Amino acid sequence: FEDENGLMNRSILETDGEILLVSQFTLIASVKKGNRPSFNDAAPPEKGEADCAAVCRGLSAYTGKTTKTGIFGANMEVSLLNEGPVTIVFDTRNKE
Repeated sequence: FEDENGLMNRSILETDGEILLVSQFTLIASVKKGNRPSFNDAAPPEKGEADCAAVCRGLSAYTGKTTKTGIFGANMEVSLLNEGPVTIVFDTRNKE
């Protein structure tokens, strides 16, 4: 988050912010073979739900606050005020 100089130097802890964790299985969709998305590489729902719960527990432990969540596998409409636009992808396989 922005500091007093307008630079992205502040963490969620420094802003006293909250986290809403919403799983999106569609992020794994591949369209390499055309416009119809393939979900062949997606994890089984049980693994996805367990992984999501583990991330939620980790975020709560890190922030010292309850991490809010949606309902795993449910069709949800989420409204929020987002400070950005910023999308940051953390790829643990590519350390560039």
